[in-house]
Amino acid sequence: MNSDERARLNRVVDHEVKGHFPPGAVQRAVLLRHGDEPGIEPGQSRLRVFIPAEGAADEQALVAWRDGHQAAVDDLRRDLSRQLPSARLIEFTFDDAGHAAPTIVVPDDGSQAAEQLSPRETVIKALELLRANYVFPELAGQTAAAIEARLAAGEYDNLDEIELTEVVTAHLQGATGDRHLAMRLGEVGPHRVEREPEPAKPEDREARRLVRRQHGRLDNFGIRRVERLDGNVGYLDLRRMPIPDNAGPAITAAMELVAGTYALIIDMRRNGGGSPEGVVFWCSYLVDELPTHLNDIFNAETGETRQFWALPYVPGTRYTDRPVYVLTSHRTFSGGEDLCYTLQAIKRAEIIGETTGGGAHPTRAFPVSPAVHIAVPFARSINPVTGSNWQGTGVVPDVAVAAGQAYDVAYGRALEHVLALADVPPPILDEAREALSSGLAPESPASPPT
Repeated sequence: MNSDERARLNRVVDHEVKGHFPPGAVQRAVLLRHGDEPGIEPGQSRLRVFIPAEGAADEQALVAWRDGHQAAVDDLRRDLSRQLPSARLIEFTFDDAGHAAPTIVVPDDGSQAAEQLSPRETVIKALELLRANYVFPELAGQTAAAIEARLAAGEYDNLDEIELTEVVTAHLQGATGDRHLAMRLGEVGPHRVEREPEPAKPEDREARRLVRRQHGRLDNFGIRRVERLDGNVGYLDLRRMPIPDNAGPAITAAMELVAGTYALIIDMRRNGGGSPEGVVFWCSYLVDELPTHLNDIFNAETGETRQFWALPYVPGTRYTDRPVYVLTSHRTFSGGEDLCYTLQAIKRAEIIGETTGGGAHPTRAFPVSPAVHIAVPFARSINPVTGSNWQGTGVVPDVAVAAGQAYDVAYGRALEHVLALADVPPPILDEAREALSSGLAPESPASPPT
């Protein structure tokens, strides 16, 4: 695990720990693993929780803090035993109190042992799910056999959940070339599975939809930026493809804000994927009302193929008679690639940037244990124009440039288009000429990280 991944893991741990306590009760939390400190054995980790020192940072004050938060401490210990069983100990101590700070240690009491799986048991169950659900059964069998050989050789012994998911994922993807196929940390409930085990009541479905909509608003449904650039060029920065039932009003509002522009840039360089229905909703704004066949998805389990067509009606204004430029990077993935590939196939957009990540398989998450789940592709996309998809190859851009240069190239082309138009008001022509001569508009989006 590199330093960036380690920092991200600790941010997640810190957030989860603080969620168990009242605001201000915990200063920070870090997860220590084998090699970080003496005494942490292979396959084990330790959670250290720092509390603010208010007054004397002595053992009496620490015991008083624990007594005042005993229920939260117990909940944290129980959840950690289920979700990260390698963390045998939780340590509570004062922040910034020096090496002599008192410590309270809360060990795993074994109450969740029945739900905890060993690394070997975890891998065996994950491979059962792989064989039963992968879209390519023969490849699933070959991959599972290769992983079982590694298991028998002891390669996964003495790995904690974090290392286990990283190592097994690397082996799964190395054997299949499928970046959607992965073992990950975290339990997956029925709401994350495409089909629920029992039909939900309408009121339950509506309640869940409202919760998802509220969560989606936290990142504006993946719509990071909507802007009118100089020269009357529209710009959208899209980070994911959300479910239209929740994101429809936000998508409509974004498209309405760029509806009067002469050209449109859609930045997908940081888009990691999302819903096929979300892709359809965005694409529907870029084509006219005539039937447009966008994509098919073949479900290996049912043998059925679902067709995806542009919507005959969208709220607000369509964007149909002006050029569209889509920016890509190697980080563009899954549903983000779907939008790029689809618009390229129907010749509705010019793709500018890098070849994308190459993940075309819709994926379902299956619980392995409370600590681990496996993401398994269960279907594959089939584009009606190409008869293929972008799996493994990625979306190859029409104009290949480094991701950091894609914005400049697209904006330059859009400005040239504006300057070639008739009847453009003089103030907008002046904006376009100035922006084009400067080479890059002020406050242009930063290049995506590598």
